[in-house]
Amino acid sequence: MNRLLLAAYPKSYRSRQGEELLDCLAEAYPGRSWPPPREVAALMRAGVQARARAVVDDAARPWWLDGIHLAALALAALALVPYLQDVWHWALHIDPGQHAIAFRFSGWYPWAAGPTRTRLLPYGLLPLVCLIALLRGRAWIALPAAAAMIWAGATLHGRTFFGDEGKAGLSYYGLGAPITARDLALSGTLCAACAVLALCRPRRLRRHSYRRLAPVVLAMFTAGSLHIISVSPVFQRGLFVLEVVALLGAWAATAATGDHRWLIPVAAVAIVRTQAIVVRPDAFMQSFPHLVVLLLLIAPLPALAITAQRRQGQALPE
Repeated sequence: MNRLLLAAYPKSYRSRQGEELLDCLAEAYPGRSWPPPREVAALMRAGVQARARAVVDDAARPWWLDGIHLAALALAALALVPYLQDVWHWALHIDPGQHAIAFRFSGWYPWAAGPTRTRLLPYGLLPLVCLIALLRGRAWIALPAAAAMIWAGATLHGRTFFGDEGKAGLSYYGLGAPITARDLALSGTLCAACAVLALCRPRRLRRHSYRRLAPVVLAMFTAGSLHIISVSPVFQRGLFVLEVVALLGAWAATAATGDHRWLIPVAAVAIVRTQAIVVRPDAFMQSFPHLVVLLLLIAPLPALAITAQRRQGQALPE
C-alpha cells in the first residue's frame, strides 16, 4: 500500500528515490501496510511540492505559456461540468426523461421516446472536445471547439443543433451566480486562450496522458447514474469543494516554487466568476452572502502574488 503514496511524486523522483522512500517507511513503521494519517498527509504534501518543482524546472516552455495552458484547461473543465449528465446520456443512448437539464421537454435526441423536436448533439461535447485537445497539447483542435461554444451561445433562438439547454435555463449554477452558455465571458476567454496557444508553437505545449481523463469519466458516470443536475445542492456543494481544493493546490505550488504560472488560471476563473456576478447580482446563491462570494473570488489573487514574491525573496539569499 505504501507504493500508492509514490503516485503523488513525479516519475523522475520515483525512479531516483522511490525505493529509498519505501525502505524508510518500512523501517519506521514495521508490520504496517500504511503509515499514520499525519505521515500520509506530509508525504502527499511533499509529493505535490515535488511535482510543482519539476514543472518549474522544465525549461522547454516559458512560464506564461504554461500558465495560459493551465487557464484554458481550467475554463474547459468549468464549462464541461454542468453537462456531465447530458454527455453521458447521449453517449450511451439513454433517454433522460424528466431528469433532463433545463429541457423544455424530454425526447430531444433522435432515438428518445418523447414526442418532440430533435437535436443532434449535446452542447457539452464542445467543452469536452476542447478539454481533451488541450490535455494532449492540440490547441489547433481546441480553438474551433471553443469558437463553436461562442456560436452556440450567441445563437439563442432558432437553433436546435445543440438544443437550448444552457441558454433558456440555469444549466450552470456554481459559486456566486449562474453562468449559462449565452454568457460569452467563459467561452470567449477560453477561445482567446486557445488562440494564443495555437499561435505560440503548439509543439511546446505540455502533453498529458489520457489517464488524466479518468476523473472526468468517473464524474460523468456518477452524474449520469444518479441524475445529478447542475441546479441540485449536491452539484453546487461538490463543485465548491472541488474549486477550493484546486485553489489550495495552486497556493501550495506557488508557495513551494515562487513561480507565477499558477496565478493565471486562478485569475481567469476569478474574472469569469466576477463577470457573472456583476452582470446578474440578483442571481447569487442564497447560501452565500454577496461579500463572502466576492472575497472568495478576488482575495486569492493578491495572496498568491504575495506568496510568490516571498518565496522568490527567500530563494535569492540561498
